[in-house]
Amino acid sequence: MTLSDHQRTLPFRAALARMRTQRIVAVNRVCQDRPGAISLCFGESDLPTPAVVREAALAAMEAGHTRYADRRGIPSLREAIRAYHLRTHGTDLDPDRISATSSGMTSIMIALQCLVEPGDNVVVITPVWPNVTIAVESMGAEARFVGLDARPEGFTLDLARVEAACDDRTRAVFLASPGNPTGWTATSAQQRELLELARRKGVWIIADEVYNRLVYDGSVATPSFLEVARDDDALFVVQSFSKTWSMTGWRLGWLVHPAALLHQVGNLSAVNSTGSATFVQHAGVAAIHEGEPFVEELRARCAAGRDLVADTFRSNDRITAPRPPAAFYSFFRIDGVADDLEFATGLVARAGVGLAPGTAFGPGYEGYFRICFAQSPERLTEALDRLVSAV
Repeated sequence: MTLSDHQRTLPFRAALARMRTQRIVAVNRVCQDRPGAISLCFGESDLPTPAVVREAALAAMEAGHTRYADRRGIPSLREAIRAYHLRTHGTDLDPDRISATSSGMTSIMIALQCLVEPGDNVVVITPVWPNVTIAVESMGAEARFVGLDARPEGFTLDLARVEAACDDRTRAVFLASPGNPTGWTATSAQQRELLELARRKGVWIIADEVYNRLVYDGSVATPSFLEVARDDDALFVVQSFSKTWSMTGWRLGWLVHPAALLHQVGNLSAVNSTGSATFVQHAGVAAIHEGEPFVEELRARCAAGRDLVADTFRSNDRITAPRPPAAFYSFFRIDGVADDLEFATGLVARAGVGLAPGTAFGPGYEGYFRICFAQSPERLTEALDRLVSAV
């Protein structure tokens, strides 16, 4: 990134000059300027938020729940989250470990603000959602990338390389399981090994488990670090309402943290956003208690989308697309592509379909692309037909 002479004279933090810019946004802007383009760049379903959640928000507003709430979330939401973890993972969490936040991203920022000083580093498992790297760098820290190994059957993690990347300035290891964009999911055994590594090295684990309900092996949810961790482990678990209940625009998430950080997390939540809107938190209670039929509907829609992508790509020799075990993305490679951003922007012009470029998710993913298949069959079919024809 280069700065103009004028920008160099502005007194802003040096870390901001080094922050990466979202390449996904760049492609989507091209889509917005191209009539009829289908953008599969962003991570959200085309299903609306379920009616029971929308109605709960309206009822809460009518009841006057429009004032400030507890900085860690209204008690009924925190209790609903506790019951949710017990139902999906069999873990009965101390209420002092649960804080509602204004988004999963806010939860990640709070975790980093608890841990990271300028000059520290965070080991990040890639490919990864680009906002994570941007958040680390905004704190004046270094993101150290450890890439998953790409194999025809899927992606795998070499834990020895994670340990080798840690040094005396490493504050945390960040991983998303299930992963965005790969759908890679850590096993319970790998989670135990990572916790042992964290104890041995004196580092934290920040685990993004936002996609844990979008799993296709018949399980209720993917394995959680909370199932194998001790209450006092150096562990943050990030969650969100955005994906599971199609609430991307509502801005509501939660963070599971050690009880000893109760007040610090509350203080940071207050200064980051003063918490999520109170009526939105009431909608979150409804999502947990009454939104399970929607979760099953979304999972079925995503399973069909995953099959459609696999069937379409199987017929094209240039496309290599491992079948994701979870989440709602396909992260695939197109042979012969050197500059994925140039290819993605050109594809919008030629074929009217938007893909997220692979290098948005970390270094070394030139020629890779991500699409979100949580779409209607008609929309997804049209986009895939355009993509395959162009390739």
